[in-house]
Amino acid sequence: MSNQFYDDTISATATPIGSGGVSIVRISGAKSFEIINKIFSTKDLIPGKIYHGKILENSEEIDDVIVLPFKSPNSYTGEDVIEIQCHGGIHITNKILDLTIKYGARHAQKGEYTKRAFLNHKMDLSQAEAVLDLIQANTEKFALTSSKNLFGKLSKEINKIKEQITDLLSKIIAATDFPEDVKEPEYSYITEQLENIINKINYILSFAKSSNIFRQGIKIVLTGRPNVGKSSLFNALLNLERAIVTDIAGTTRDVLHETIDISGIAATITDTAGIRDDNNINKVEAIGIDYTKKYVQDADLILFLYDLSEGFTKEDEEIFNSIKDKTYIKVGTKSDLTENTDEDSICISLKTGENIELLKEKIKELITNQNLTEVEFVTNKRQQKCLEETKNALINALIAAENKEIQDLISIDIKSALMYISEVSGEVITDDILNNIFDNFCIGK
Repeated sequence: MSNQFYDDTISATATPIGSGGVSIVRISGAKSFEIINKIFSTKDLIPGKIYHGKILENSEEIDDVIVLPFKSPNSYTGEDVIEIQCHGGIHITNKILDLTIKYGARHAQKGEYTKRAFLNHKMDLSQAEAVLDLIQANTEKFALTSSKNLFGKLSKEINKIKEQITDLLSKIIAATDFPEDVKEPEYSYITEQLENIINKINYILSFAKSSNIFRQGIKIVLTGRPNVGKSSLFNALLNLERAIVTDIAGTTRDVLHETIDISGIAATITDTAGIRDDNNINKVEAIGIDYTKKYVQDADLILFLYDLSEGFTKEDEEIFNSIKDKTYIKVGTKSDLTENTDEDSICISLKTGENIELLKEKIKELITNQNLTEVEFVTNKRQQKCLEETKNALINALIAAENKEIQDLISIDIKSALMYISEVSGEVITDDILNNIFDNFCIGK
């Protein structure tokens, strides 16, 4: 991996831009102490102490701040780091950031602080990815599971597997290179070791589906004809007036999204334009209907709504037929206006609140009833791919060992497995993959 940018010093805000009580400007790199000495009222800072003073520009006082100095390697990035805690606000934060740039730093790139931490061996790649998961976690449950990786849960298990692969490979290579001094391991020993390693990888991968659902969440889409109560239900599920509700057909023309926590899973609920074939619909509503069909296609769960007071119309049937092969809940609305019922539907009234809680329970049941397990090992798609490739290489080696092929040939697949497992922790990684990972971070982390 190239390290061409990391002889310099970077600076960025480590808190969201906007008004707030406190903002943090973070400097990292060899010039950190030199820069702070030029703009801070207190000089010659001692690492590990906390300083209160003023940020100055040409003797003019800019802000009253707290400064925390860290000396390499005892910092987040492993470099010299200065954190400036100033009063919140866009103007004052940007002013201090500009001063750090003026005196020798450059603007940090996305994820560059964590990237430097990885390159300086302060954390491995799975721990760095856990930082991103924690930042992006939409639920408390996923934040807690992600923290397991930050504290090395996955890293420790991967290292155990890697040590086992290395030990087996060493025995085979030693016998191959020094046949007069070292005896080849028994084929039964090789197969036993390979089966044991494969089982450990399978155990980690058994949590992959749950990991992906907790990370990505569930997409719930409301669909049906215009004026069947989609926007009203959307508001009821959110417990807020998010969507405009009228009795005019085609009120919802755009797609509205909100995310809520359902049993620890981030559920993104989408309110869509009502589907109808009408020569009188305008271009904007037509675009909204096209969006509706796309979101319905990508949904994990569909709430199909129809008006009980009007009965199940031909238009309802056409829409229902287009979604019935997906996971859905059939919802009859406006039950307060009719005595009509439907045993295949949850019949609700958004006016009286009838069966709204029942519908919420059904949604919760369908979301949680997906063979989700308590996640011991949190993995992302990249890590899962590395583990799958490791397993496939080991399976090839196992087949060769069972067929008692030449052990030198068996070692080729085991070497491949070692390379793939090393990609999880980032010991073997390309610049392109590394950049792709950290490009998903925000600036300042």
